[in-house]
Amino acid sequence: MRRLSQLQEVVEQWDGFHKRTQSALDLVQLAIQENDASIQDSLQEEVDALASQLHQMEFQLAFSGPYDDRTAILAIHAGAGGTESQDWAEMLLRMYLRWAERKSYKAKVLEISSGEEAGIKSATVEVTGKWVYGYLKAERGVHRLVRLSPFDASHARHTSFALVEVIPEAEGDVDVTISPDDLKIDVFHASGHGGQNVQKTSTAVRITHLPSGIIVTCQNERSQLQNKESAMKVLMARLMEREMKRRADEQARLKGEHISAEWGNQIRSYVLHPYKMVKDHRTGYETSSPEAVLDGDLEPLLEAYLLSTVGESKAAP
Repeated sequence: MRRLSQLQEVVEQWDGFHKRTQSALDLVQLAIQENDASIQDSLQEEVDALASQLHQMEFQLAFSGPYDDRTAILAIHAGAGGTESQDWAEMLLRMYLRWAERKSYKAKVLEISSGEEAGIKSATVEVTGKWVYGYLKAERGVHRLVRLSPFDASHARHTSFALVEVIPEAEGDVDVTISPDDLKIDVFHASGHGGQNVQKTSTAVRITHLPSGIIVTCQNERSQLQNKESAMKVLMARLMEREMKRRADEQARLKGEHISAEWGNQIRSYVLHPYKMVKDHRTGYETSSPEAVLDGDLEPLLEAYLLSTVGESKAAP
């Protein structure tokens, strides 16, 4: 029923656009017959408005995937390089939180593992809002940072890497089924920065899915029950992603396509020195304002990527 409602909304939107263009064409005929400058001015305003609306509607075609309207589970992992990469991972976390804030989305940090000196080793965030997964799927892959290191006494230039994973939230038993016998659940004290215990009671939860070996942890909620619920949500999403990948791999095998390793798939570079630039290697889109991007201004990068994917064949869910 939800899918039907979404499709009806799309049909109504395009039908309304069609009627508006017909009215504009009638106005064109009137402008030609009357040769009235005021009519021509009104016509130009309407054409500009229609062009803007068409651009927005074309962009919405990028959200045609089966899970694009769902909540997204976003995970960030620091690459090799110790403190440098861990600091870069934390910069990315801040970037996505600021982007969610700009979009009026709800972002909830489910789990975070702090670095020894600075930054984070990993973090898992749940982002909720309209078309969240549709947007954030553009961020999957390796993100590369080039800058003068604030952690190097000689201020040498360093290159750091971090991996971003984005998966849609599973919706109950429709997508995946989990048997309680397949789960190993451990509880432990939640830890703060540097590993110190921040609670005396065991509220943090670690769930291991025995058949797949997938392990998820949640410790940011106040109660053990809340942490368990959040961890199960992430586990279900990861199992659904695993099934999606299995089906995509099978389809690619049948087509004879090559599936590249995710970690080796560098999608974007952020250069802060010797010049300033952010470049998406998939689309060629560039901007000379990395500070704005790192402050959450991701819209132009996301739009360029998503528009480049319109019309591509998609694997069956």
